[in-house]
Amino acid sequence: MEHKAGDKMFIDYAGDKLSIIDTDTGEILPVEVFVSILPCSQLTFVQAVMSQRKEDLIHCCEAALLFYGGTPAAIVPDNLRAAVSRPSRYEAELNEDFAAFAEHYGCAVIPARVRKPRDKALVEGAIKLIYRSIYTKLEGREFYDLASLNAAIHVALELHNNALFTQRSYSRREQYEEIERSCMGPLNPIRFELKLRHTATVQKNGFIRLEKHYYSVPYKHIGKKVNVLYNSTTLDIYLKYEKIATHTRNYKLYGYTSQQEHLASCQRVITDWNPEKFLVEAASIHPDVESFIRQVIELKIHPEQAYKSCRGILNFASRVGRKRLINACRWASCHGLYNYPAIEKILKNRQDELPMEENTDDGSHQMPAHENIRGKEYYS
Repeated sequence: MEHKAGDKMFIDYAGDKLSIIDTDTGEILPVEVFVSILPCSQLTFVQAVMSQRKEDLIHCCEAALLFYGGTPAAIVPDNLRAAVSRPSRYEAELNEDFAAFAEHYGCAVIPARVRKPRDKALVEGAIKLIYRSIYTKLEGREFYDLASLNAAIHVALELHNNALFTQRSYSRREQYEEIERSCMGPLNPIRFELKLRHTATVQKNGFIRLEKHYYSVPYKHIGKKVNVLYNSTTLDIYLKYEKIATHTRNYKLYGYTSQQEHLASCQRVITDWNPEKFLVEAASIHPDVESFIRQVIELKIHPEQAYKSCRGILNFASRVGRKRLINACRWASCHGLYNYPAIEKILKNRQDELPMEENTDDGSHQMPAHENIRGKEYYS
């Protein structure tokens, strides 16, 4: 059967495993052996991994593409569970992450048909050959990690790929270089990175939280549960199967990453919040309010942890009047209570209207020492 150059890469695991030795316990650990073959040239790739899990399969497939120096039009897995979630004679359901890997490298995925031996014959034949050409060369040798085992496999693999075909004057490698390499697709220069999954609820401010950072979602989805797929560089937010937002990852603790069109007009100011703005607004009310807000910010590990509290406290100026807010800040400072709930409770119970303690009626209040206080220079 003649195969088209650059068309397919068949993949499978060998039935017979190899092994490494645990250096701590001396235990013999079985390892899986991944095999891929390009049917036109029959150039073969082999690599040992610890499991047939999705992460290992994707790693091996990427290593195979790098070994070939190009991409085939399609990858043909033998209904491996890590690649095919639900086998079917007519339309198999692919594992989402494996499908994303194939898409990243511009390959289709065509699972081998169930109960169709011809679909598997080529890679199964390759596995039988590597038993003879690679496994036999490793017999009697001991390996203590995957790196050393794969180094030995690679040496034997090169001999296998460079050996002449029976009754032919050329090898698998020569066949590949002559007729197949030029038909392979270009490699994506960016290595594939498996995405992690997270479930989040869109908060009332229109953001979801991931690893102590906030990302905006269109405000019409407030209160809904969403699925987040992310890696080290990007983040995609899905509502059921619809992608509703994409962001570049940001690792600033308690920061906000947003797209203005996601936010209701009253929410867009959130992205402009910073310590200096809160301090300026507080100072315009009274120096004691400024001192209180500074302390609220400084007592947090990171300033942005205090932003919502600051906003809530300063909003009391319009709700109950500046005078009451000033007195509430003085009263809370006197008792070392630097947070929004303290101000809210003082105003609710009208404690701000009670006489101040003897040493606090001159409007000057010393802030208690605290190891997290950063000082004015932090905000300049």
